Amino acid sequence: MPRERVKESPNCYVWAVEGNAGPTGSQASLREANSTRVVDTVKRYGHITQVELAAVTGLSPATISNIVRQMADQGVVQTRNTVRSGRRAQMVTLARSTALTVGIYIGRRLMRVDLSDASQEVTASQVLPLPVDHRVDTTLDRAAMLVMELTEGLDAELSEIAGIGVALPAPVDPSSQRIVVRGIMRDWEDIDVRDVLSRRLNRDVVVLNDADAGALGELRYGALRGCAEGVYLRVSYQTGAGIVIGGHLHQTSHGTAGEIGHVQVDPQGRICQCGGRGCLNTVVGADALIDLLRVSRGPLTLRDVITAANEGDPGCRQVIGDAGSMIGTVLADMATWIGPERVVVGGELAETGEVLMAPMREAVRGRPLLAPTQIEVVPSVLGTKAESMGALALAMDRFGQPYSSQEVT
Repeated sequence: MPRERVKESPNCYVWAVEGNAGPTGSQASLREANSTRVVDTVKRYGHITQVELAAVTGLSPATISNIVRQMADQGVVQTRNTVRSGRRAQMVTLARSTALTVGIYIGRRLMRVDLSDASQEVTASQVLPLPVDHRVDTTLDRAAMLVMELTEGLDAELSEIAGIGVALPAPVDPSSQRIVVRGIMRDWEDIDVRDVLSRRLNRDVVVLNDADAGALGELRYGALRGCAEGVYLRVSYQTGAGIVIGGHLHQTSHGTAGEIGHVQVDPQGRICQCGGRGCLNTVVGADALIDLLRVSRGPLTLRDVITAANEGDPGCRQVIGDAGSMIGTVLADMATWIGPERVVVGGELAETGEVLMAPMREAVRGRPLLAPTQIEVVPSVLGTKAESMGALALAMDRFGQPYSSQEVT
């Protein structure tokens, strides 16, 4: 079958294959294959416009319109009017919410739990502050309790949850789903988070790194949607990246892909949590930024620094801008390796907007090799929900109930 490169946004494309019954095929089998392709795409993205469906599946707009109309009549999908890029559009979602899915982000200072149905629209969520160096047993107890409370709030049972995704701020082995680098989350390294939550809730659980989760969330629902190659950069208490290659989240067997916070930038610098010297995190992490401001500003938290920078404090803006330049330098190196079309910036420091991102963008575009590529550096669309939504998407992919093609023919 011929492949066509479909332009979905100014710098993002997807490869699509136009359906063809062929000399031995039948119109019925072609309709069935096309319908299955549409349902699989809607299931993957949760909610998607008909225009986007045409771009992602490679089917013509007329074919998409006919299939969506037929499936709406059958009760498989539902449609509603919306606006995209200033134009009217038809949003398509699955109509049958046969199971719930949970996404949990356990960060350094907060936990977020999102719960959705098969449409992948969040129907309940909760954010809980966490103390510094929160204990693993207490935190997982709270996570389990929040899942139970949110489920009860929807008048649902735990048995209706298809699966749970958990994002952690540390490198995670995709196979064992355990933290693979000691020192980054003290006392968590020897804990099988998947097993603990599975036993407490009697549900299937999948675990991944927070930056990977953010990349998957933005790929499915946000600013990386439709991009073949991209990067989600999480800039917060620590710095990490999730990588998208060929339209899919890139993970390696050892779970350390994208850990740019542990790239050495100062051979004579401080010892990092990972044990290395002069890692990026020792220069742009929350502790480093606060130390730079301690003499002139007194005791601060990362939230204080962000708030002051947004209110115009010159010292706070300076340290965040300098951090953006340093991160941009490492990002430029990374960009020469993978050639991303777009870099999406999330995490708490991204709340400072151009104070952080303008120096990052300048560092990337300042490289002669990268200047012609016009790599976009843009803020996260999902904001603080990126990691929990990515965990939710992975759980949906891993444990969600597939739809039979017989339901849509």
